[in-house]
Amino acid sequence: MSGSLAERLNSARDRAFVGRSAELRRFRAALRREPGAGAVLYVHGPGGVGKSALLRRFADEAREAARTVVEVDGRLIDPSPLGFEFEAARTGGAGPGDDVVLLVDAFERCQGLEGWLRDRYLPHLPERAVVVIAGRLPPSTAWTVDLAWSEALEVLPLAPLDPAASAALLERRGVATALRAPVLSFAGGHPLALTLAASVAVSEAGPRVTWEPTPDVISDLLAALVGDLPSPTHRMALETAAHTMTTTEGLLKAVIGEADAGPMFTWLRGLPFAQYGRHGLFLHDLVREVLDRDLRWRDPQGYEQMHRRAGHHLLARVRTSSGSEVMSAVRALTYLKRYGPMAPYFQDLDQEGDVYEDTLRPEDHDTLVRMAEEVEGERSARIVGHWLAHRPSAFLVYRRTDTRETVAFMTWLRLTGRGEEADADPVVSAAWDHVERNAPLRPGEHLLLCRFMVDPETYGGISHVGHLMQLRICVDWIRSQGLGWSFILSPDATLWSPLMSHLGHRPVFDTPWDRERTFTMFACDWRVTPLEIWFDRTQPGALSETPVTPAADGPAGETLTRTDFDRAVRDALRALHHPDDLRANPLLSCRTVAVEAEYGNTDPVDSLRRLLTETVAALLDEPRGAKAHRAVVTTFLERPRTQEASAQRLGLPYSTYRRHLAHGVERVCELLWRRERSEASSG
Repeated sequence: MSGSLAERLNSARDRAFVGRSAELRRFRAALRREPGAGAVLYVHGPGGVGKSALLRRFADEAREAARTVVEVDGRLIDPSPLGFEFEAARTGGAGPGDDVVLLVDAFERCQGLEGWLRDRYLPHLPERAVVVIAGRLPPSTAWTVDLAWSEALEVLPLAPLDPAASAALLERRGVATALRAPVLSFAGGHPLALTLAASVAVSEAGPRVTWEPTPDVISDLLAALVGDLPSPTHRMALETAAHTMTTTEGLLKAVIGEADAGPMFTWLRGLPFAQYGRHGLFLHDLVREVLDRDLRWRDPQGYEQMHRRAGHHLLARVRTSSGSEVMSAVRALTYLKRYGPMAPYFQDLDQEGDVYEDTLRPEDHDTLVRMAEEVEGERSARIVGHWLAHRPSAFLVYRRTDTRETVAFMTWLRLTGRGEEADADPVVSAAWDHVERNAPLRPGEHLLLCRFMVDPETYGGISHVGHLMQLRICVDWIRSQGLGWSFILSPDATLWSPLMSHLGHRPVFDTPWDRERTFTMFACDWRVTPLEIWFDRTQPGALSETPVTPAADGPAGETLTRTDFDRAVRDALRALHHPDDLRANPLLSCRTVAVEAEYGNTDPVDSLRRLLTETVAALLDEPRGAKAHRAVVTTFLERPRTQEASAQRLGLPYSTYRRHLAHGVERVCELLWRRERSEASSG
């Protein structure tokens, strides 16, 4: 009876086992003692990648070859030489003359025995013995530098399953065809993830065409991939590394604090699923995915806080980096966009390198004009020629890496004043009309206008080339001194409006064009949207796209007394960088905020921030308002630690600074109160 059950279990394992053909070939070669085959195979890879399943298959094949199989599980032994020898003797009785195959699983649990095993235990095994050691960590360099082991040791890093093997596993597990793509998208080729996901997909079989990993799947994967963590600080460091593109010690300082950053970075570097490159360390994709999903589900507030701290650190990197490091820094910053409702614009843009950004060359002119005519028509071609003649430095060209062929271009205008060159282009002229009508540039300010983004292959759509253009635009938004306005022209407002709104750019006018096409211009006034506020508005947002209901003290539309209103304004200015505090501010019940949120389709907290920063900027339009504006901006937007520090930054005596600040806050309260009364009366 037991023999029959064992046969059934072995048969089930055979049916479920897929892939690993290269590893099986190496093991069979070792069994046959083929020339060049290693006597010791060292298999390593992250938890759940299939090491134990592979060792079970090795055991079955060894027994079929009439070999004596000795199995040692590092999780079950006393991690000492005596404990290892006792377990080996108990499971198989390896000894001189035996045709033994020794299989050691979970070796990371007794890694301290590595030197003893290499130098003392293994050399005394019989000549025909085959040894397989499987663990999460690769062998130490002591194996590889020892000439005696160079021929006997074969290291086999265990990678995820290839796409064909992954699909075969899901098929054998009975996963419906319609559900295989989302399961593969989540699990990749990770065997444990595929198996767990398959079990859920099969148990929930029905007319479903989509699939999401459940918390139970994520919890089981975390236990297998990561195991027990020493402390909450270790968990926070690991979650930060999972959330960001690459992790440095400096980034950890921003998230978990300076005291713990160094030790935690060293610990992260030693993890079996972490790799290290020039820009920092990064985790295995599945570990990254599972950790991030778990934190977001388990602790949304902690997730948002971690994201915000990491983002502000990366924002500072973009501001301060130089040379080629700037693009790496902004790429790491925009990587965070793959979380939350903006994910569709960024999730599938990892495979870069086939196209690169370059400067304009004289021989490019005819090519760019021809591209413009091909995708937008003759009128656009003439305007491209106009800007090539007047602003050649505004053109960025994108070339194929292998052939250097020009495949796309962007016209990124930096303008300080209106002139004939601008009025020759009806779109740019309309942008100037908008600026002059709403908020003219002040001395020392400029506007940035993305006039053309031409990629004939994916015109107007989401693409790798378009992503490179977006990176360049973000760099200039963040690093430009004196930026007043920015404009982006799009041929597909339906596709791009959600992202433009998320980035603080609103549609300001439409321009009918050739070929029955309509261009939409999106604009942002950066004087009322300081950089830190802009970044805070571009957080991942809620776990769903359901609008956030304001948690104000009273129902929407409730009227505050003037005293309560002024107090709420002062509290909101102090909480400008703390969205959780703003969410409880009574101003969220005011009609002005409700109208702003409805118009911009934004979270009321974002709308309140915008109202506050717009009103602070309006102080500049008042007689003698510049000093009050500087005091309010320095105190509440730039956030020195103390008011004394604000006075010092402004170069003013403390009493003078306090007088300007009080006047500025008073005027902000008055302006907002007037606006609220106006909205209430019109409503």
